[in-house]
Amino acid sequence: QVQLVESRGGLVQPGGSLGLSCAASGIIFSASTMGWYRQTPGNLRELVASINPGGTASYIDSVKGRFTISRDNTNNTVYLQMNSLKPEDTAVYYCFARQRYTYWGRGTQVTVAS
Repeated sequence: QVQLVESRGGLVQPGGSLGLSCAASGIIFSASTMGWYRQTPGNLRELVASINPGGTASYIDSVKGRFTISRDNTNNTVYLQMNSLKPEDTAVYYCFARQRYTYWGRGTQVTVAS
């Protein structure tokens, strides 16, 4: 059974930083594209960042230069380091794993507010 377990998000002040992690099991992690989507009420999920099995990362334009995605194939974990956070980054963040199918974590709330 596939499980993606995200770390707890939280409340961060604008300009602050927060790191998320997602531990995967039940998949061939090293062969999976991993990443993060986010969603706000009334909106579709948007792809924030992804990293392919070779380690190549891609980002939505609005987070380039502020967010960094990385992966640890030894520990089957993907990370999202978020710096210079803005109120518009407030969302539920979902980890995903994609190989033949796409699997999802349960989501974790990130709130950026003073």
